[in-house]
Amino acid sequence: MKLFKELPLKQFIQDALLDIHFETLTPVQEEVIPQALDGQSLIVQSQTGSGKTHSFLVPILNQIDPDANEVQAVVTAPSRELAEQLYNVAIQIAEFSEKPIKVVRYIGGTDKQRQLEKLQNNEQPQLVIGTPGRIFDLMSENALWVQSTKTFVVDEADMTMDLGFLSIIDEIASRMPEELQIMVFSATIPQTLEVFLNKYMTAPKIIEIDNQGVIADMIENYLIYTRGRDRAEIAYSLLTMGEPYLALIFCNTKQYADEVSHFLKNKGLKVATIHGGLTPRERKRVMRQIRDLEFQYVVATDLAARGIDIPGTSMVINMEIPTELDFFIHRVGRTGRNNIKGVAYTLIEPDNERDIHTLEKKGIEFEYVDIVKDEIREVKARNARAKREDKKKNEDTVIKGMIQRNKKRKVKPGYKKKLDRQIQSHKRTQARQNKRKK
Repeated sequence: MKLFKELPLKQFIQDALLDIHFETLTPVQEEVIPQALDGQSLIVQSQTGSGKTHSFLVPILNQIDPDANEVQAVVTAPSRELAEQLYNVAIQIAEFSEKPIKVVRYIGGTDKQRQLEKLQNNEQPQLVIGTPGRIFDLMSENALWVQSTKTFVVDEADMTMDLGFLSIIDEIASRMPEELQIMVFSATIPQTLEVFLNKYMTAPKIIEIDNQGVIADMIENYLIYTRGRDRAEIAYSLLTMGEPYLALIFCNTKQYADEVSHFLKNKGLKVATIHGGLTPRERKRVMRQIRDLEFQYVVATDLAARGIDIPGTSMVINMEIPTELDFFIHRVGRTGRNNIKGVAYTLIEPDNERDIHTLEKKGIEFEYVDIVKDEIREVKARNARAKREDKKKNEDTVIKGMIQRNKKRKVKPGYKKKLDRQIQSHKRTQARQNKRKK
């Protein structure tokens, strides 16, 4: 495992990393930082929680010239919360520099007029971090000059595309120099995103970090069958039994998040609610209250899974499997950070078995538990499922064998019907055998 001190970084960056006890590189940092320092353009596919923020901010800050009063790097994020997080990480590192490095954040909800006045007074920042809309607004006013940019980073590119910001990113990039280092970070690389990448990037290096083990070892993942019970009641039991320092409860829709939040409030819990239905002002106020520990429980939609980092989150409850399975990793990744143990409970039904199997193939391990007499106890549902899967696998193997054998034979009239009868006969035989075993 490589160490940060082995990298050719300026001393102030080494000091900043030491201050937050960063010693060893994560896989994405080990792949990205050396190539980023060499000026290589990169497309990086990596999940949230893999350490990618430092993988691009460290090389950017290492190459900033504090004496040059011009924009040298631009980083975009699809949400204000994400931009705020990136800004805080950059500031933590930049503060260790002997010569001041001008890092600014441009996001909606901040004083645009004041930002324009500073820029028009020839106070160009050296590192720009912000949301695409606000950055482009300042560019459109001929106040923010990105023509001198050397490095352009698009963070959470798939989320940027989903929120409809890709056209604005296109406008921003078109005003930057042709000789430009571009780094794109994304959990997934949809085909629509590839069109943008091909337009601006020539022979980029593609780095794909394997999702195996992407869930931190400090997280314990549990599955609970609802068995027709009220999910909100189960969540209430988990919250009051586990006594988490801070818990995130995830729902798939704004409506369901409001329902769960209302239920928990009626049970006497002080609950914050975060979803896309809040105004920017409301979201900012609620986030400030959460960080000030005014709330112990937060009900959220997937907007929060990738857009919010709440220190001290010790429990995550998935009220339902997310529609997009990648969000499961983003949700659960909110806990188990900074070497602090976390626990994640996911409420499921038999219909979710296929999704669970898909997540297991990504390297995520689960244990089946249930609430028995106000205690969390392990149950045998997992073993039963494993047996069902083994039986199904054996049946599939036999059927595939029949198909292959028939394929090798010379095709005769009616062979499809004959094959179908063979398969149906096999299934009936299996059913009779299973009935005898019972």
